[in-house]
Amino acid sequence: MKVAIYQMDIIAGEIEQNRQKVANWAEEVCKEDSVDLLVLPEMWTTAYTLPQLQQLIDENNDEMEFFLAGLAQKYEVNVIAGSIVVKEKGHFYNRALVYNRQGELVYQYDKIHLVPMLKEDDYLTGGHNKAEVFELEGRKIGLIICYDLRFPELIRSLALEGAEMLVVVAEWPLAREQHWNTLLKARAIENQLYVVSSNRVGAYDGVEFAGQSQVINPWGEVIISGSVEWEETLLASLNVEDVQRIRQDVPVFTSRVPSLYK
Repeated sequence: MKVAIYQMDIIAGEIEQNRQKVANWAEEVCKEDSVDLLVLPEMWTTAYTLPQLQQLIDENNDEMEFFLAGLAQKYEVNVIAGSIVVKEKGHFYNRALVYNRQGELVYQYDKIHLVPMLKEDDYLTGGHNKAEVFELEGRKIGLIICYDLRFPELIRSLALEGAEMLVVVAEWPLAREQHWNTLLKARAIENQLYVVSSNRVGAYDGVEFAGQSQVINPWGEVIISGSVEWEETLLASLNVEDVQRIRQDVPVFTSRVPSLYK
């Protein structure tokens, strides 16, 4: 599976400009490379303009979803569309969306863990449903959003459901870049799966972001990593078949003794 990750510099609060950036990026990537999957970062339509969401977002989410479905269909490519803010019944959710090559919505996930340091719960509502494994191209994939990365039990539950790949979409700050790099590698090693991450670059409201989007294989080896500061495209080919071989070579999952865990 060939993956293209957009390490994007998001224009704060400018939904239409960001949408045009993504459209231009997808056209360029799909024209030059034969890719199977596009991956966008967290909250790429608005950035973390939480106090302005009432003015920026209305309850008609159809336009953005139509755009994303059209993108997938036009280029016949799977799209993990990062996450966007949606409004439903007066509540705002940080929602990740997944489309297949036919432009069909395969899966959606509302961020469960809201960041207390950013007072996200003052503006957003946490997801009500469990994260689940979904399939693209016959491969089982788990999807989480930013702060979720700090909760290993969430990722382990996806691995136990058969996830061969974990996609992490984020706006992770530069101040905690060591955590970002360490946790991504740890999740790959302990769950013996590929980790594909898309993090933004740039700055907003005094916060610099860490970039360093990356792909890590099930041994914990970094296949490719983005820079700290530059907007760029990362391309990587994943041999997802390796997952089952590695799980046989180091049989972590069959060695588990859940009955003795509290």
